[in-house]
Amino acid sequence: MAAPTTFPAVVATPREGKFNKNAARRVRVSGKIPAVVYGAGEDAVAVTVDPRIITKILHSESGHNTIFDLDVTGASLVKAMIVDWQNEPIKGTLLHIDLKRIAMNKMMRVSVPIQLTGVPVGVKTQGGILEHVLREVEIECLPGDIPSHLDVDVSGLELNSAIHISDLPHSGSIKYLGEEDATVAHVTTIKEEEVAADAVAAAPAEPVVAKKGKTDAPEAAADTKGKK
Repeated sequence: MAAPTTFPAVVATPREGKFNKNAARRVRVSGKIPAVVYGAGEDAVAVTVDPRIITKILHSESGHNTIFDLDVTGASLVKAMIVDWQNEPIKGTLLHIDLKRIAMNKMMRVSVPIQLTGVPVGVKTQGGILEHVLREVEIECLPGDIPSHLDVDVSGLELNSAIHISDLPHSGSIKYLGEEDATVAHVTTIKEEEVAADAVAAAPAEPVVAKKGKTDAPEAAADTKGKK
């Protein structure tokens, strides 16, 4: 398990006035993005934040599971995480984010990525292929124990064998919420029917040549009979 990346405090400035599209557009023109902070039994607050630090957090190893200090002007420093965000569909720039205050002494549920390491023996020597079935797993733990991802060594995986949630790294700090027998990854073979179907799909279609002489003959004969 990898520990989440640490970041400097995110500074948030409370917004005042109307909260409509025009106001949000003016915020973005100023180089900030609108955001909402809520959670921990306190009122929601509309704020503005620097999109550059938010982008760095989202693109970090721990991604949206990153817990950071949130410094809202006029309020005490709190722990927070990104729970939702909106991107501009064409340019991909951030438009809006939701931030949640986090109580570090309370359990929470998050989804954590699963990263496979190594090359299975079933692929190296037995002609199999590795399929990564479950790419994220839901866990429950204290905020300070959230891993950025889970490393799973698949090098010992043989042909027709699998790794399940029950085989993932366990510790006393996290609890897996998925079914224990859910498949995370397995080594399998390509079925002959699938290979044949792929070959047929990949084969170029033969051109159809119209034989006009034979096609037109019966029609001509029919016309001749009709005239007699």
